[in-house]
Amino acid sequence: MKTVLSTKMLSLSQKELFLNSGLGLVEYDALKIEFLNVKIPLDFTNYIFTSKNTVKAFLNQTKHLDKSKFNPFCVGEKTKALLEENGVNVVEMTQNASELAEILVKNHQNEFFLFLCGNKRRDELPDMLTKNNVQYKELEVYRTNLNPKRFQRDFDGILFFSPSGIRSYLLENTIENSTLFCIGETTAAEAQKHSKNIIIANKPTVENVLVQAINHFRYL
Repeated sequence: MKTVLSTKMLSLSQKELFLNSGLGLVEYDALKIEFLNVKIPLDFTNYIFTSKNTVKAFLNQTKHLDKSKFNPFCVGEKTKALLEENGVNVVEMTQNASELAEILVKNHQNEFFLFLCGNKRRDELPDMLTKNNVQYKELEVYRTNLNPKRFQRDFDGILFFSPSGIRSYLLENTIENSTLFCIGETTAAEAQKHSKNIIIANKPTVENVLVQAINHFRYL
């Protein structure tokens, strides 16, 4: 049986995708998220969210507030869904941070933003805002810590969801001949340092990474 390693613990619905695939699945969290004890200013109108973790930090501090006054701008469908499930109507959603930065520069040049982020945040969005004189304040609300684990075996496929996840996995393991399934171009760029055997998801979602792996091994 072909076996795939997920470097992220999957939800029940995600694991169900594997049930009838004939593939074995091993999963663990290559990363641990640590939420920081920081107070998020709630007197802003415009908030930038580039991950679900920033949304979780925000929601934790706005539980009993009327959220209709907040204007969120976010990256990713899952980030948007989490906001809207909690009564926050999203103004703009894009698939990546560069696209969001372009929209903010083009349509919201004169507004002021609070950018909630983690310690591993990428530079594209803040760099573009700064370059185009869009005013913002940046606040780190969580940290991503590597969570290495040694596996005494090789895997036919490995699912990666961030460059940090790759670095964490490689602290205790090697790639060998595994096919690497990456959630997006940024993750794939890190993977290419270690392998040429890479498949990138059509959409930057966990589900699409799973589907890519299932389809790849199903037809081998």
